[in-house]
Amino acid sequence: MMNLSSFFPTMDLLAWRGFVYALFILHFVFACQLLLLQPLVSALDDQAVNVAGLLERVSQSVKVKRYSDALNDLNTAIEADPTLSEAYYHRASVLRQICRYEESEKTYKRFLELKPGNPAAEKELSQLAQAQSALETALSLFNSGDFSKSLDYIDKVVLVFSPSCSKAKILKVKLLLATKDYSAAISETGYILKEDENNLEALLLRGRAYYYLADHDVALRHYQKGLRLDPEHSDLKKAYFGLKNLLKKTKSAEDNVEKGKLRLAVEDFKGALALDPNHTAYNVHLHLGLCKVLVKLGRGKDALTSCTEALNIDEELIEALVQRGEAKLLIEDWEGAVEDLKLAAQRSPQILQDMNIREVLMRAEKSLKMSKRKDWYKILGVSKTASVAEIKRAYKKLALQWHPDKNVDNREEAEAKFREIAAAYEVLGDEEKRTRYDRGEDIEDIGMGGGGGGFDPFGGPFGGGGQQFTFSFEGGFPGGGFGGFHF
Repeated sequence: MMNLSSFFPTMDLLAWRGFVYALFILHFVFACQLLLLQPLVSALDDQAVNVAGLLERVSQSVKVKRYSDALNDLNTAIEADPTLSEAYYHRASVLRQICRYEESEKTYKRFLELKPGNPAAEKELSQLAQAQSALETALSLFNSGDFSKSLDYIDKVVLVFSPSCSKAKILKVKLLLATKDYSAAISETGYILKEDENNLEALLLRGRAYYYLADHDVALRHYQKGLRLDPEHSDLKKAYFGLKNLLKKTKSAEDNVEKGKLRLAVEDFKGALALDPNHTAYNVHLHLGLCKVLVKLGRGKDALTSCTEALNIDEELIEALVQRGEAKLLIEDWEGAVEDLKLAAQRSPQILQDMNIREVLMRAEKSLKMSKRKDWYKILGVSKTASVAEIKRAYKKLALQWHPDKNVDNREEAEAKFREIAAAYEVLGDEEKRTRYDRGEDIEDIGMGGGGGGFDPFGGPFGGGGQQFTFSFEGGFPGGGFGGFHF
């Protein structure tokens, strides 16, 4: 083997070692360049591909309405390349859809600086201004109570240009509640909660919609879910405890009815009704319950008011018609009672199968019929419990007062009154006829009198010893006195 020292006769061993070491260092540095710098160069070459992928991911996020993820990716892209116009355009569009209008406007303007005159961006910037103005107008109309017009602005402008605007969606639900379209409010909040199941305002509004439909169990579940997420949420607490109080008062009223404590039940029903006068779907039953109790207490006028309130809410409520008929009987509105009870029977023929209702209707019809005949007691000015002697005295007094010969100046009126007084006495002065009259029997032939011949209006209380008197307007009473009247 050849000795290397023969090639470098003048180089000592130490110098040789230094040369070898330096050569090794140069090779090491070259190797590091190959291993470390090449991937960086490749990454720079692939930068355009990564941006394209990121924008594709933004598109997918927008499709599934994950707007926060989309905005995060777009912000990352802009930070990496502040001149990346496409990222600005997408960012502005996302912000417009979720009605972050001020940020969206700034981003559109930045895009137009990079791409002046871009027609799509200019059009969307105009739509943004329309949506922003429409949302402000809708809020103003809502606050002024013009709910229908406000709803038009939300549906036809705001949600067209900003379909994912949470603020507009919540306002729409409030408008639907204000216009009492509770089913639509439930549907709209369902979409909101599908995107964000923990949206407290949506839970509150959906609970209110169920509440106003009187579906209280479902309403309570929505309130409870919201309160689990935020136990101190004031509106949720108010709604939850307000409903619990309503149910408590209703239960107390029903319990007092069962126990026969009717006056306490009245106060409980009134207390429940005072809690929310707008809760018509539930209050209709409270008004009916109150009416029933008032009928039992004999408070016809108050009962009539309560049942009418129930029928104003639901005119098809058969039971309210029946109870109002009962109330009208108490205040002697016979025609009104018959009308309500017959209407109830027409709307629900099977109601007549209830013997109690049949009995009430028959009583109302009888009372109506009796009310249309002459009130002989009233004509004589005596009570229905007057004794025979009281009836005779009243008859004698009135007969003297209205004798035609004593009323020359108003003879026709006196003759009519005199006939009526005599007819009243003919019925009430006869025990059998009076009994039949009091029972409400048809006795139309009774009390019609003899008119101009044969009837003795004074034979009972005034005549004596079987003496008969003949009444004749033209000839008076034979024998003198008031035109021939003797007693």
